[in-house]
Amino acid sequence: MLRRICHGSEHRIEKPVFGYGKKYNDYGIGFYCTESIEMAKEWGVGANRNGYANIYDLDMKNLTILDLNDPDYCILHWLSVLLQNREFELTSLLAKEAKDYLTTHFSPDYQSVDIITGYRADDSYFSFAQDFISGTISYRQLTAAMHLGKLGQQIVLKSKQAFSQLTFVGAEIAEAEEWFAKRQIRDKSARSEYFSSRNSRQRGDLYITQIMDEEIKADDERLRQKLS
Repeated sequence: MLRRICHGSEHRIEKPVFGYGKKYNDYGIGFYCTESIEMAKEWGVGANRNGYANIYDLDMKNLTILDLNDPDYCILHWLSVLLQNREFELTSLLAKEAKDYLTTHFSPDYQSVDIITGYRADDSYFSFAQDFISGTISYRQLTAAMHLGKLGQQIVLKSKQAFSQLTFVGAEIAEAEEWFAKRQIRDKSARSEYFSSRNSRQRGDLYITQIMDEEIKADDERLRQKLS
């Protein structure tokens, strides 16, 4: 089965190179893509620089996939992977303890798979995650925040096998004047919704302190709660 994916970049990339990229990306070194060509264009431009949405067909045959949106996982699995790869500013003892707890009890086996899919931690999502491990927002609020602004899902190629099954289709130019503005509007919308709802504490909300104190694990039903 072929899956059409796109990669936003300032360059036209016909043959992505395995093992190349930034070490401190969300899920470590990999090739970061999306199924949305519009999102790829937003990711590919700079404030005063045009970019490209590179388009590929990915043959999914025999590839192992870690889908962090699968019902078997919760938002803390995603956050655990993020904490192991992104550079977080852990300014408090609570945040440091939270990182240790989450990476110990919620880390999926993400290093051995061919592909990872999940949320993209751009500036907004990253700040939401930092607020959670600092004890500012609850688990429910963090989960809700991931849906604000439709900031995007990503598909990350992690293995040589995945790279070998990727075929370049073409590239579309993304004009900075149009797509950088759209990216900022999307981000601003998410932040605005987040700050307007951040103080909406509900009875029974779980905070990181309670999760650690009660030694809550991934099979706890409270982590499967539906948004209200």
